[in-house]
Amino acid sequence: MALAHNPGFPHAGRELTQARDAYRQGALDEAGLRAVGRELRAAHWQAQKDAGLDLLPVGDFAWHDPLLNHSLLFGVVPEHCRDAAGRVSLASQFAMARGGCSDSAGSQALGLWFASHEYYRAPEFTVDQKFRLSWEQLFEEVEEALALGHAIKPVLIGPLTYLWLGKVRGAAREDFDKLELLERLLPIYGEVLGRLAGLGVEWVQIDEPILGLELPQAWRTAFERAYNLLQAPKPQKLLATRFAGTKDNLGLAANLPVAGLHVDLVGAPEQLPAILDRLPAYKVLSLGVVDGREVSRGERAQVLAVLHQAQERVGERLWISPSGVRPGSLEDADQPEAAPQDGPACAVRTCQEVARLARALDQTQVEAA
Repeated sequence: MALAHNPGFPHAGRELTQARDAYRQGALDEAGLRAVGRELRAAHWQAQKDAGLDLLPVGDFAWHDPLLNHSLLFGVVPEHCRDAAGRVSLASQFAMARGGCSDSAGSQALGLWFASHEYYRAPEFTVDQKFRLSWEQLFEEVEEALALGHAIKPVLIGPLTYLWLGKVRGAAREDFDKLELLERLLPIYGEVLGRLAGLGVEWVQIDEPILGLELPQAWRTAFERAYNLLQAPKPQKLLATRFAGTKDNLGLAANLPVAGLHVDLVGAPEQLPAILDRLPAYKVLSLGVVDGREVSRGERAQVLAVLHQAQERVGERLWISPSGVRPGSLEDADQPEAAPQDGPACAVRTCQEVARLARALDQTQVEAA
């Protein structure tokens, strides 16, 4: 039976924007803002479950952007943006999003999130950067979802992608390779994964979209070291390449010591035969096959034919999902075109289509038997 899941959900919409603006203007306190967040997450999880998904994403919610969430999680926050006790707070996030914690004029550097129309705020590292687990939001959301009875899959941005997208600041930055920070960062990922395992999480999705790029050999080698060091029986890891074909990194992605691989067939349908040939027999294969548009009957038939081809090779290890455009709730005050107000409604329709495909694939399998 094919499992229907979602790599992430676009929480951005009118309710989130209004709550964020009210908090900035002092009309809503932190407790009120957090309450709005809980309500939005609960509604969106239920909408995905009602759409027919078997496994729901957690940790994809963000007041500004998911990469900024990770910077708070890892303690990549300037000291002057912390509270009096040196702790990271929700106020830290809003200050960083608006430039109040950047050494340069204006907000932290904006980048375009791969093949999406969404922007992220680049982490700002120092040569002596220290990482520590500093932000509880991910674990709080996991507990919320589990309390509501949902089957979940937390979503993390992978360590190599996080470093790749960051910037080094300070006088010595020209002579510093940010890849050197990996050894300091990996123990924090280990802590995060351990905390998730302790909460009973069975699967975690780790997004490494830079596997769709032409990478220097040092970064390719770092992938092997990082994921060997992060090996643990629980939670199981679904490595998500996203957004594009894996190109020369297919062998690397397929052979990393993780339990599953997610690839985007909407952006790169030609990669499926090579993936089926190279994926180890024990791994889950997750295919992103719906890109958010209304799918016609003819298109559905074509997608089903591709899914049948994959199912013949991997059997019950096949997962089905939307394609690789990473949903999030990026700041729309500076980039209004980046957060369409109908994002959640469109995403629900996409989830419904994924569930229809999974049911149709299973029904065909039953009839064939």
